[in-house]
Amino acid sequence: MQRKAMNTTWQLQEAKNKLSQLIKLAGSGKPQIVTVHGKPAAVIVSAEEYKLLTRPPDSKLSSALLAPDIAGEDLDFSRIPDTGRDIDL
Repeated sequence: MQRKAMNTTWQLQEAKNKLSQLIKLAGSGKPQIVTVHGKPAAVIVSAEEYKLLTRPPDSKLSSALLAPDIAGEDLDFSRIPDTGRDIDL
């Protein structure tokens, strides 16, 4: 039985035998590592933690454009007519 740091690392066989306990610990916010041949193979985390880890990154631009309180007429898409400087070739 290989466990360290307050029941956070489990050998695969022990994880299978005590799956309920492993799930309860992960569900309480303590990620659990399952090893195979002494090497980390998987990490069991709570559904809430998984949701946080897999959510798409927050894009401020897309959030602003999708905001219901913003209207197209509120945006200024005008461009400066400057074409840059003259150069001699």
